[in-house]
Amino acid sequence: MSAPINDGGPAFPCAYYSEPIGSIGPQFTIKGGMTMRDYFAAEASEEDIQEFIPATRGEAAEFQQRHGFSPSRQWARYCHADAMLKAREAK
Repeated sequence: MSAPINDGGPAFPCAYYSEPIGSIGPQFTIKGGMTMRDYFAAEASEEDIQEFIPATRGEAAEFQQRHGFSPSRQWARYCHADAMLKAREAK
């Protein structure tokens, strides 16, 4: 079984305050929304995407043989996001 993907946690967490009827006191709930991984993938520039896409047909064929799928722009965006999360952990 593979390790879970590090999503970086919530990108824009929000705290919600509520006081349910019959409770002892207020309750705070954190809602995450999009993850840091999703945010980094969405913000990847064209240069960031091209860094992960094979430059030639030969490279693309070799990639597909090695990995079993053709690289897509979405895949490249998440490769960039994973690299950003790894760099973030290193600091």
